[in-house]
Amino acid sequence: MTDTATDLPAATRGSKSEQAYQAVKARIVEGTYTPGYRLVLGSIAKDLGVSVVPVREAIRRLEAEGLVTFERNVGATVAGINPTEYLYTMQTLSIVEGAATALSAPLIDPAAIARARAVNQEMRECLDHFDPVRFTRLNQDFHSVLFEHCPNPHILDLVHRGWNRLASLRSSTFRFVPGRARDSVEEHENLLKLIETGADAEQIEKAARLHRSATLDAYLAQANNP
Repeated sequence: MTDTATDLPAATRGSKSEQAYQAVKARIVEGTYTPGYRLVLGSIAKDLGVSVVPVREAIRRLEAEGLVTFERNVGATVAGINPTEYLYTMQTLSIVEGAATALSAPLIDPAAIARARAVNQEMRECLDHFDPVRFTRLNQDFHSVLFEHCPNPHILDLVHRGWNRLASLRSSTFRFVPGRARDSVEEHENLLKLIETGADAEQIEKAARLHRSATLDAYLAQANNP
């Protein structure tokens, strides 16, 4: 490779850095690069068809996000999932997402219900040949339909922050507790029925919170009994 930081225009360098960042982050999130995996800059650069410079910049960004750590005499490695941070994130998200879903419920029209149900059906079909990354992506799509109508922008902001934090933790939880996925789909249908039938806000919020905390409980049980 001949491109360097000095012989490329700034816009091009930025583009290559962004491409490297997105590529490496995707491999971390999807589990191709597992916790502890050593990120060899030269090998990654060759694989991506770029120089080491944008890869180094990408790794620095990922380190700032907590996805990568630097170890003496080892170099850059994929960070492990912090179970305490995951616990706090899921506990918080269960509260704020439950509230957001309850506040959204009266504003969710039949078209939105149909859209959420269609996503849930995709999740159901995904169970036969389980892909935890796709399932997690669909899971977020489903819940987005339910909480995006929340009229309180502060609560909605907290929900978005929680989902972003989960993404930074690479928490495709269903990779660790795949058995939880089937229950999750059934709980989604229950949530939709509560909203469709005009259940009170307290009942909807409780169901949404228990749905989230059940995933956390399954993860903690698995973590404590590997």
